[in-house]
Amino acid sequence: MAAAGSCRVRRRLARFFRQVHALLLKNLSFQRRNAKANAAIAAFPALLCVLLVAIQAVIDGELDRPPFRCGCACVRRDGDRTTGACAATECGVQHSTATQALSCSVPAPPRWPATTQVPDAPYRALTPVHSARCRGGGGSGGASEAPCPVAVLITGQNRRLTEGLGRGLFPDVPTSYYLGVPNSNNSSYLDELSTIVPGTSTLPPHVLFIEPGFVPNSTLYVIQRKCIWDSHNISGSSDAMPIQLDVKCVQGMSLWCRNSAVINRHLYKGYKGGNKRRTLNEYLAGYDFLDTNKRQFHVYVSYNSTFSRDNGHHPMTVLRVARLVNMASTAYLKFLRGPNVEMRLEYLKEMPKAATKIRLDLTTLLDALFFTWTVQLLLPVMLTYLVYEKQHNLRLMMKMHGLKDGPYWMISYAYCLSLSAAYMMFFVMFGSLIGLDIFRLNSYSIQFIFYFLYINLQIVLAFLLASFFSSVKTASVISYIYVFGSSLLGEALLQLFIEDTSFPRQWLVTMELVPGFALYRGFYELAEYAFAGRQMGKTGMQWRDLNDPINGMKDVLLLMSIEWILLLPVAFLLDHRPTWHPLFLFGFMSTKHSSPSWRPDKLKQRSRKVFADMAKPDVFLERKVVKKLLKEMDMRNMIICHNLKKVYPGKNGNPDKLAVKGLSLALRKGQCFGMLGPNGAGKTSFINMMIGLVAPTYGTAYIHGMDLRRDMNEIYANIGVCPQHDLLWETLTGREHLMFYGRLKNLTGAALLKAVDDSLKSVNLFHSGFGDKSVNKYSGGMKRRLSVAIALIGNPKVVYMDEPSTGLDTTSRSNLWNVIKRAKKNCTIILTTHSMEEAEELCDRVGIFVDGNFQCLGTPKELKARYGGVRALTITTAVGHEEAVERAVARRCPGAAKVYCVAGTQRFEVPRRGARLDGVLGAVEAARRAAPVQAWGVADATLEDVFVRVAMDTRAAHVLS
Repeated sequence: MAAAGSCRVRRRLARFFRQVHALLLKNLSFQRRNAKANAAIAAFPALLCVLLVAIQAVIDGELDRPPFRCGCACVRRDGDRTTGACAATECGVQHSTATQALSCSVPAPPRWPATTQVPDAPYRALTPVHSARCRGGGGSGGASEAPCPVAVLITGQNRRLTEGLGRGLFPDVPTSYYLGVPNSNNSSYLDELSTIVPGTSTLPPHVLFIEPGFVPNSTLYVIQRKCIWDSHNISGSSDAMPIQLDVKCVQGMSLWCRNSAVINRHLYKGYKGGNKRRTLNEYLAGYDFLDTNKRQFHVYVSYNSTFSRDNGHHPMTVLRVARLVNMASTAYLKFLRGPNVEMRLEYLKEMPKAATKIRLDLTTLLDALFFTWTVQLLLPVMLTYLVYEKQHNLRLMMKMHGLKDGPYWMISYAYCLSLSAAYMMFFVMFGSLIGLDIFRLNSYSIQFIFYFLYINLQIVLAFLLASFFSSVKTASVISYIYVFGSSLLGEALLQLFIEDTSFPRQWLVTMELVPGFALYRGFYELAEYAFAGRQMGKTGMQWRDLNDPINGMKDVLLLMSIEWILLLPVAFLLDHRPTWHPLFLFGFMSTKHSSPSWRPDKLKQRSRKVFADMAKPDVFLERKVVKKLLKEMDMRNMIICHNLKKVYPGKNGNPDKLAVKGLSLALRKGQCFGMLGPNGAGKTSFINMMIGLVAPTYGTAYIHGMDLRRDMNEIYANIGVCPQHDLLWETLTGREHLMFYGRLKNLTGAALLKAVDDSLKSVNLFHSGFGDKSVNKYSGGMKRRLSVAIALIGNPKVVYMDEPSTGLDTTSRSNLWNVIKRAKKNCTIILTTHSMEEAEELCDRVGIFVDGNFQCLGTPKELKARYGGVRALTITTAVGHEEAVERAVARRCPGAAKVYCVAGTQRFEVPRRGARLDGVLGAVEAARRAAPVQAWGVADATLEDVFVRVAMDTRAAHVLS
């Protein structure tokens, strides 16, 4: 009945939504003081878009300068033709470079003779004989004795026919080329280029508004089987384009190969070098005439495209290949119809175009890798936020004051979702404003679903990863490695598999189970549809496009939905059960007895042996009191610990560790109980069991009638905890801390405000104004006082304090002791300390805890009287009289033992049983008669002496056992 009566007056723990409300208000205060950081994170995409616009503006400004604008020249001057002022200016491709021609208006594009791409002389593949002639046998590309010839590789099923066609690839040059040409506009001379094989070593342009091989001061090669002339110059114009050429004759050779594989191998020798590392194996082309005969013409033309690849130009396409095809066609016709038959390739020209500005669209260069990186950068932010509270034990502190996992998850998830939503909203909005096609052209509803699913999956991934980290630095490094690693692998590996239609789809889906790969695939599909829509003047991805067999967006959306649903409970389970065991999923193991090596019979045998050998009478008496109270069910205003045991399973072959061995204790309201003990004695394990952080292996405890095993939620509402280290949010004020923990204790309205004010006043933080200042401005002592105030907020029935006065000065410690003395009138306080002065000042009862159990219990006076055993006698005389004093003390107190003698000061320990106090005083009088005594003193043993003696006796007993 007593227990039932006490239950009616208990304070209930704050309900779920009240805890949510308390945590929400605390987080709003915390995030308000971190508003700049949150704003910077959310606005990062906007800043990125602004940066892209700025870079685009700089690029456009550079491209609008004269080196890139359409070229202009003065065509008429006033007065002197060279120094007069320009009267007329003409712009057009005829006054432009190949780069400037791209921006010119070209209503009638100029015609250009088709040329071949001739390797530079030092890098042409040659036979040993020709190498010795044109390179002097060196092959270094130095001064040559004769022009180096160019070679084509030929093969075919009919060797005789193929070699004949090979000789016809290079037709004879008209007589006008070596009989001299006047330096004038000779368009007929250029027309004759269609009947021969002209070539150039100048790289081809993107488009053929300007042919670099025909600009002034360029070299034009004329390739023929045998050169009968060396070189000459040509000046003139063609289609208003000025021409000034140095024409050189180059010998052309055809070399037979056994098959096309040999041709490929030789061409590859020149291909693998490129322009950055040129080789001496470059050929003009390769021809495989296959089954060509008099009735059919069948040929494969091979060429080296690396001449232009490494210089930023397009690979050599029709601008250089057209002449190679014409060479084979002309040779075949001459073979069939005789040498007078011609197949002319007269000119190449571009389509007309209007004037434009050269524009490098930066947004088109941003592929899926850029967007994947940008979105995934939120993962380290959320992960560090979650691990920060874990590293600084702030979540542990909230749990000790009753906060459940559900409210914590809801508020943390809501914060991460809000931050992610703002981040993506800014990204899509500003990306659309600056014209990013991936946002602007694709369906916004598809994008919304895609982004919504991924940010939720990313949040769950952050919670999941947070379960494995306890350090912010480690979590940050690993998360950034994942972000950049998954993005780069997506670009380098996943994209190849996506574009390879022969790659199995099921393996592609398996790879996309990695969230980073799924994000990359989604952006890849959006980018592809946006690019196609822009090219065709249509929209990008729409809902109907999800049914396209090559579209992987449907798989991505499905995978992310399934992963989000499955990983959410897994992350919650890992976070909710720190001592999680796989068998827990099947109900075979509980968290209270999670050690597979624990056996109750083995533990009981050990416990009986310890109690029989080492327990003291006061400890046995406490056990009897506990049993009597449990039998009578008298639990009003009581804390009763009954046979509490805690076993930590051994690892790596080590035996189990018995941290607490059958502890029994009964405490009443209004008492302050002090736990004294050396490090590793088990005090922390006992406190952790009492506040619910770890479950007892055996036994239980009752707090005002509430069972530790079943009523922990109600117990949380009635206890306060002051940990050894201050667990505080640096940016919150003292008042905000107390408001938060007060709400967790179910305080509301005026009662909450009054409790907060009273708490601040009790620890001297109210009138000084520090209650409304951030904790990062507090001194160490002020933080300690705030921790005590948090423990006492809401008038808890039980308060646990772990070294509450650590780091305080004498005045602050005295004030704090007064606070604790006032608080213990209405509650029970369990206090751990290493200060014996603090224990004597505050504690009504003291227990010395060694090796997992109490060795003695009682008031400080009782323990000093029971275990002190000696009195300390100190006598100071002049130097030289020490022996006389020692003899006098030995006569009156036979059991006295000298502890030390320093400069005439001697200290003796006199057994309490061997000598009464009047005998000790008689010893002092005898010493005064024997020698001049300057000072003397008698003192009982201190609590520190008792602690040291009990601890040493316990260790000695262990050694003997």
